Amino acid sequence: MYLFKTPLLLKKLYPQLIWDMKQDKPCIYLTFDDGPIPIVTPFVLNILKQYNAKATFFCIGDNVRKHPDIFEQIKADGHAIGNHTYNHLKGWKTDSQDYLKNTLKADELLHTKLFRPPYGRIKREQIKLLKNAIPGIKMVMWDVLSGDFDINLQPEKCLQRVLKHTQSGSIVVFHDSLKAFNRLEYVLPKAMEVWSEAGYSFGALSV
Repeated sequence: MYLFKTPLLLKKLYPQLIWDMKQDKPCIYLTFDDGPIPIVTPFVLNILKQYNAKATFFCIGDNVRKHPDIFEQIKADGHAIGNHTYNHLKGWKTDSQDYLKNTLKADELLHTKLFRPPYGRIKREQIKLLKNAIPGIKMVMWDVLSGDFDINLQPEKCLQRVLKHTQSGSIVVFHDSLKAFNRLEYVLPKAMEVWSEAGYSFGALSV
């Protein structure tokens, strides 16, 4: 069970986390979790390039180690980089010191102030430890969860819900993973076409 649109109450309960962006111009902030990997990440980069769009990639440290060439291409294309831990740890089920060490291990490769907890699950103690260890860290959640990771969700329904819930300032989560690719491959090009025709630009999150 998951929510496509983050409730306002949850945003107010955790004001120290970034849920959306406030600005005047019509802009959407696309984010991609769990890469970089072959096939899927290059597909995403190609679609973004077609629309002159910038995005933010929350990378898993171990995937960066395995695929440094794809990671370098993300940076060369002008996209922002975020930390998604080294091994995609679930904060609620991980000792806080182990969580900190794993995130710092990823940061040795990523060098970024942007961080997103895998699954969106993190303990308050872990937030405090990370803020002390990485001064200026920005913890990014989301306004819209695409659901592309859900193998039971039809691509057409995924597209419908993404378009329904996304608005100017939304931080939208997609996944450049094999599990999500069946839906991502269908949804991303169509959604970007609709948004572009509606006058939206696509921005990377700033560090």
